[in-house]
Parts: sequence; structure tokens; C-alpha cells
Amino acid sequence: MPNGAQALMQTLADAGVTVCFSNPGTSEMHFVAALDNEPRMRAVLTLFEGVATGAADGYARMADKPAATLLHLGCGLGNGLANLHNARKGKVPILNIVGDHATYHVKYDAQLQSDIETVARNVSKWVRTSQSTQTLCQDAVDALVSATTLPAQPATLILPADVSWGEGGVPVPPPVPVAPPVASDETVAAVAGVLQGGGKVAFLLGGHALRERALMAAGRVVEATGAKLFAEVFPTRIERGAGLPQVERVAYLAELASVQLSGYDHLVLVDAKSPVSFFAYPGKASDLVPKGCQVHELASTAHDAAASLERLVAALGAEAREPWLQTPERPERPRGKLTAEKVCKAVGALLPDNAIIVDEAQTSGVMLPLYTRGAPRHDVLALTGGAIGQGLPTAVGAAIACPDRSVLCLSGDGSAMYTIQALWTMAREKLNVTNIIFNNKSYAILNVELQRVGATGEGEKARSQLDLSNPGLDFVQMGASMGVHSVRATTTEELVSALEYALRTPGPHLIEAMVPNAFAGLKLRLLPHVLSSLKSLPGPLARAIKRKVAP
Repeated sequence: MPNGAQALMQTLADAGVTVCFSNPGTSEMHFVAALDNEPRMRAVLTLFEGVATGAADGYARMADKPAATLLHLGCGLGNGLANLHNARKGKVPILNIVGDHATYHVKYDAQLQSDIETVARNVSKWVRTSQSTQTLCQDAVDALVSATTLPAQPATLILPADVSWGEGGVPVPPPVPVAPPVASDETVAAVAGVLQGGGKVAFLLGGHALRERALMAAGRVVEATGAKLFAEVFPTRIERGAGLPQVERVAYLAELASVQLSGYDHLVLVDAKSPVSFFAYPGKASDLVPKGCQVHELASTAHDAAASLERLVAALGAEAREPWLQTPERPERPRGKLTAEKVCKAVGALLPDNAIIVDEAQTSGVMLPLYTRGAPRHDVLALTGGAIGQGLPTAVGAAIACPDRSVLCLSGDGSAMYTIQALWTMAREKLNVTNIIFNNKSYAILNVELQRVGATGEGEKARSQLDLSNPGLDFVQMGASMGVHSVRATTTEELVSALEYALRTPGPHLIEAMVPNAFAGLKLRLLPHVLSSLKSLPGPLARAIKRKVAP
């Protein structure tokens, strides 16, 4: 009979879990050995657990099924927590397999002994320590059921070494999928009544409501009723570009989001939470729903968002309505002095069909939605939980899930340094990823936040905590040292040339874009960038934003 690890490997592969992102240690060696006996399982080595967990997140977003991570004890799980937090907030299914000491060794409190279950509960929907080789595979199936049942989230299975090496493992058949519920007749009728009641209505879409099927249904609702479509600030995955209905993302800055949402009498949630400010700010409201606006929920995170929207379309008699679709539209190739805005413009000009954009550009990516809205169809994966260091690992997972698609990862310099080891995995796996690192030598977003929270921070010590120029970061040397073709762009022409080369040549690639801080001189330069990112706003709305944002 197989040992526990071998039976577990077969159970996972039978259930469709065929990729494992790993950073193993001694306790996981029998699982590592079992990889040789299961040809369906692809093992992807990472040099840091945050890369493994972020890659599993990106994989699941694009594959619509979970990958496994293999992590070493509580310390290894702890190293991967930030990107598991992002996955939890993004409602992404992941199966964490965390090795532990043999059950009989725990009482000795060895150096790496820790309370793994407590660590795991912060980021896991389901946690269990397997107690025997005979029950291990059923534990794994239970974990998969929990991880994939909406709302999906990571599940953590803790695997003691003796349960792994013990004989008598019994593979378990895969779980039977259970269809999620659809919005009830009463809920659909209530929302239809709101839409037909004469007030100004907006929809806030999140999760699976930002996929093509749901977007087309939502577009029909818009054509029939005149409602407005908004997307969550940081969507897990949004399908966009030419040929799809356009959805306006709610702004990160609460001051701007409140302006976007002002004037609406009703806000209908579809697979999304009611909007709140990312942080608390002195003198500003945390709840972004305008006063007097009523919030309605068509579909919760546990519902089938697309089917619920289609039921609403039927209730409105809008099945024959043709939604307005974004027309093809590209900016010209940029020229002149290199700025973050021109990098975004170049992406819009050159983005290939069916690409995947992993967006962790932070302040440098403010213009990206504007310049890519009419580009060929593409997916965007955003920073769902706000824990930076997601971009490069998520690109690894997305590229493995979709090897026939170009992956473009946009990352700030500070964010990239959190999980820079992902470049090594890209090179090792020969992934078709083009990384653009915006090197503005600063934690630029924190320069904005310093003023937003009302802190002064004009002294040398305060400024030094937001500065990345001493010593400077050389991403070309870092990328090359890990086997990634890397170049530096100091002019717009160099950037465009490098991006053209990367998109026609198998990856991975890294382009270090030397750009000024887009938010330097906040008082003078914030508003133009923000206003452009929210498209062409009428004068009164622009003035309202200026009153709210300008110091």
C-alpha cells in the first residue's frame, strides 16, 4: 500500500490539483519524494514562501481551480501569510499543505515547533491537523471542498511527518461539485423594483461579477434602466477591453470614491462588499456609501453572480437588449521624457490580444485603466488585500495557469523587493512574463498617505523612511543574476523598444523603468493624474474633487 504522501498525491491529482508551489524542508521530504510517482503533478520550486503563496493565488485566479502550496512548519507558513491574506480577501481557493513534526516529537518542543493552527487561522477558511495516515486523504478532500465552496478562500492542511511517511494511505475520490445558489425570486423582484422606481441606481460588482458572462448581463441591465456600473477598488480578476462593457473602478482615494458614488439613491451589490475607506483618516468618514443612499444585495459572495444577474435581466424583460461594448481604441506610442504615465500609455499601445496584466504599479499605475480600456481583450489581476509583494508571484501563477497567454506584470520598486525571488522561479520555469518595474526611488504611496493622515513628516528622519535612493536599487543586475533578461529604460523610446522586444520574444523579461515619482509635489500634481484616471470629468465634478483633495 502507498504511504500517506503517495496516497495524498494521487488524491490531489484525481481532484484536479495538478500544480504545487513549494518551499519544502525536512518534514516535507516524503511529500517531495512522492512527486516522482505522480506525473500529473507539476512541482514549482520557489525561494521564498511568499512567492509560493502568491503564485498559488495567481494560478487559481486564472485557472479557476486551486493549486497546492507546500510549506515548512509554522515559520514557513508565517513567511507566506501576506499573500495568503491577499488570497483570502480576493476569495481565491488555495490548498496549503504545511509540514509539521512527527506527532510523537511535538512534546519535545524542538527549535521549529510552533502552534501552526493558530498561525493558519488568520488566513484560512478551514484548518485541520491530520491525525493518521488512514484519514489523511479524506482530510485533503474536506480541505478542497471548503476552499472551493463560495466564497472561496485558502484552506490549510497540516501534515505531520509520521502521517506522511506512514504506510496504509488510501486515496479518496474527488468531491462532487456543488452549484452555488442563485438570487431568490424575492431578491430579484426587489432589485428590479428599485431599478424601475425612478431613483438613480449604481451597481458595485466584485468577484465573479467581473467576468464576461456577468458583465454582459449587467450591460443589459444598464441598457434597460440607465444604471451605472462600478467595480471594486482592487478586483480579483476583471475581464476588460474592446468588446466588453466598460466598468469604472472605484477610486483608491476615499475622497475621490465618495465623489464617484455621490448622487446615487441606491447601490446594488453583486459579489461585492459595501464600499469602505481603505484606512481611517482624521475627519473623514470610513463608510463610502453616500448619506441617503440605500444599499441592496442582489448576490452575496456565496451566490452565482452571473446567474443572478441573468435572472434580473429576465425580470426586467431585457434579454433582447444589446449592451454597449467598448470600441477598439489605442493610444499612440508615447515619446519624450519617460514618466509613469508614458509607461502606461506604451502598455495600452502595445498590449497583445488576450494578455494578462498583473497590476501592482501603485502610484505609477494611476493612468493604466484609461490607456488600456480600448485595448484588445485582457484580464487584470489587482492587489486584493493591500499587502504589497503580490505582483511578481501572482504573475508566476498566472503564467503557469495560462502558458499560451502573455503576462505583463507592473510593479513598483518597493513592492517588487518584497518578493524579488519570484524572478528566479520565472527563469527556472521559462515563463512568458514581462515585468515592468517602476523605479522612482521611493515608497511614493506613503508620501501621499503621510499627508492624508494629517502628519507633517517634513524632517529628515521621517523623509528617509519613505526613500529608496540610498543606496539605489539596480533591478537590471538583480534580474540578470536570477536568469531573467533585464534592461533599463531611461527614455520613452528605450521603454517602447524594450517592451516591443519583450512582447515578441519568449520570456521572462524585466524592464526597469526609471521614472520620477508621479505624486511628488502632491499639491500641484495629484489632481491631473487622478482626474485623468477617472476619465474626462465635467467641470463641476472636477471642482468637487479639487475641494476634497487639494490641501
